[in-house]
Amino acid sequence: MPHTLNDADHQNWLRKEARAQFAFFANSCHPQGGFHVLGMTGAPLSDSTQVLHTTTRLVHSYTLGKHAGVAGADRIIDQGVQYLLSGHRDADNGGYAWAVGPDGFVDGRKLAYGHVFVLLAASAATHAGHPDAKTLFDDIDQILDQYFWDDEAGRFVDEFSQDWSELKPYRGMNANMHGVEALLAAFEVTGSEKYLTRAGRILAFFFDQMAPNYGWRLPEHYDAQWVVDKSFAGNPMFQPAGTTPGHSFELGRLLIQYWDLAGRVDETALSKARQVIYRALEDAWDKEKGGFAYTLTFDGTVDVPNRYWWPVTEAIGALTALSKVDPKPEDGEWYRRCWQFAEAHFMDETGGWIPEIDSDGKPDATQFDGKPDIYHAIQATLLPLVPGVSRLYDEVKTISL
Repeated sequence: MPHTLNDADHQNWLRKEARAQFAFFANSCHPQGGFHVLGMTGAPLSDSTQVLHTTTRLVHSYTLGKHAGVAGADRIIDQGVQYLLSGHRDADNGGYAWAVGPDGFVDGRKLAYGHVFVLLAASAATHAGHPDAKTLFDDIDQILDQYFWDDEAGRFVDEFSQDWSELKPYRGMNANMHGVEALLAAFEVTGSEKYLTRAGRILAFFFDQMAPNYGWRLPEHYDAQWVVDKSFAGNPMFQPAGTTPGHSFELGRLLIQYWDLAGRVDETALSKARQVIYRALEDAWDKEKGGFAYTLTFDGTVDVPNRYWWPVTEAIGALTALSKVDPKPEDGEWYRRCWQFAEAHFMDETGGWIPEIDSDGKPDATQFDGKPDIYHAIQATLLPLVPGVSRLYDEVKTISL
């Protein structure tokens, strides 16, 4: 397959891949509410613990599917919204628990990372016209304002105890990056400048203060005063040590989306996005085997060489955005390289993407059970099919799946 962004055959191939992904994850609905995690062939896994970012991402993803004409998408959206309100929501303390099992909360911590995804899901459900979207949106908006948004810093704090009595001193890029994503979606569906302004403040910190001072790499971890903590190492998936090139791809694309929504007035935005994206491409790509190393040290040396599906999908999204608004020949070369690698190693004929490969390029399972979610891969598949770089819920209506 000649993976060229605007090639008709490539676009048809992307539509076929999108249909396969939506069909695979349509089996996610759990009969007792919420969602199953699916195994490699699509059968539900036995572990019934449901994690907040999975619930929310399915609502977002199937809102995209609904607008692209996917049959049955409303069922997934409704199941997710109802489980957010009845399963994850903490009726005693407010907010949304990170993990829920059949007998209640498995992990009741209140994480900014999870809560900004609730805002993303609420924005998606609003755009989809779900009858309970306003209830969800108003609730999460109030929670983010009351607890997580630090207006003095212009960023989100990270983690509270279940009853909100303890705020951890850790501050992180990951929650704020996805906060930008959710804030931009909220702006797109409500038109409220509050969300666009907050997204811009977060982006300014990372692109104006952090990236230029760290060789266009983005530090992930900070203390309570937002001083970089180079020694921090937390959860190996969500808070690994060092820098995470996959997040540079994501945040670079989000800067382009913000620039577009803000009227394209910042003449430096595209240059900054390109420098961050290309620093990560060049640092993390395995020149012998392909794929992106998961984490790097602060000088760009590979730290954790494991190769997961999601950094490849995010590189595709970032390169797609650059190719639309500031195209250069190397963007197309990297775009083809990423899709070729994904097709050879991560894409699966049963639907969904293999989440991890070993040093020989074969499926591995050191971090994930089954196929974790549709979110990363479906965005990589849909973004090249739409003409713009923002308002994806509207733009996917031009796609006929």
